[in-house]
Amino acid sequence: MSESQTTIEQNLIDAGCDEEFIERFMNLTETQWTVEMLKMLIAHRRKLLDGIHADEHKIYCLILSTMINYRK
Repeated sequence: MSESQTTIEQNLIDAGCDEEFIERFMNLTETQWTVEMLKMLIAHRRKLLDGIHADEHKIYCLILSTMINYRK
């Protein structure tokens, strides 16, 4: 595995990609399927953002609940 492939793999791990995603992505790097690679990255980004938005909603609920209880 080249140094650039090692870097890509580590970045995918750091981004929270699972082993199946990483293996599929790395196979695509060998065949130069850049459109498919971009689709995968966009889908993973969307998944991460959905998680952030869900957690953000929980935080807002917590703040609202705290404010309501504080006023009582």
